[in-house]
Amino acid sequence: MSDSSITSITGTAIPLLLDDIDTDRIIPARYLRCVTFDGLGEHAFRDDRESRDDHPFDHPHHADAEVLIAGRNFGCGSSREHAPQSLMHWGIDVIVAESFAEIFFGNCTSLGIPCVTAARADLKKLEEFAKASPKTEFTVDLETLTVKAGDIEVSCHMPDGPRKALMTGQYDALGQLLETADDIEETAQTLPYMTNFAHPTVS
Repeated sequence: MSDSSITSITGTAIPLLLDDIDTDRIIPARYLRCVTFDGLGEHAFRDDRESRDDHPFDHPHHADAEVLIAGRNFGCGSSREHAPQSLMHWGIDVIVAESFAEIFFGNCTSLGIPCVTAARADLKKLEEFAKASPKTEFTVDLETLTVKAGDIEVSCHMPDGPRKALMTGQYDALGQLLETADDIEETAQTLPYMTNFAHPTVS
């Protein structure tokens, strides 16, 4: 496996067991004009947080959570990459939900954020545990496809393709490209349509 392989994630959990959370709610449109994703995490769920006093992302005991417990159709709406970027920069490393919007799922996978699904009843157990014991660590294991917290263990699911990509580190397409920069340059030198024109060196 590569150094970027992801087989399990352990950390405290933040419960947000709501359905149809779209990308506009995850990161409001006014933050899409950012030049880089740095600092985007502080604006995750900004409008939701300003409209209620008890949003989980504002609770101090969930401030360092890495595991997000969510509901059905999480990440629906627009295809903006800013949504998973904002969650990643906030500190989320893995999402456990009942289901995901397809494009959001793909964007998360390409960033190395596993998105696993679990049954609603099991999500309720995890939500209640996270609320009652916010400092207890959860472990999402991609090898055994389980989520564990305290004396609770539930099954989760992830399609084989994304799961294999994460576990072997092959989800990071840019990283793989950069690792083979010398091979790319060597091959380029043998191609007539490349050697007849100046081309930048891959670095």
